[in-house]
Amino acid sequence: MSDTVLTGYRQSIDNIDAALVFMLAERFKVTQAVGRYKAENELPPADPGREEAQIARLRQLASDAQLDPEFSEKFLRFIIDEVIRHHEKLRG
Repeated sequence: MSDTVLTGYRQSIDNIDAALVFMLAERFKVTQAVGRYKAENELPPADPGREEAQIARLRQLASDAQLDPEFSEKFLRFIIDEVIRHHEKLRG
């Protein structure tokens, strides 16, 4: 038995997941460029002030979108930590 409503929801979820993956890939391309720039200019891999501002900004966006700000902060923190790890690697 086929449930077309459920199938439709799942197709939408699949499309959103694909968009998220491509958006993350694009974000990491840019952050890799930032990491190279920082390494070439002897800048620190992390910028705690920028990170705090981004987390506050994302928490507000999440709240506006009716998404749990705690979840959004954990998600962004995971991404930031990965970016910093890449920047440290580029710095050597």
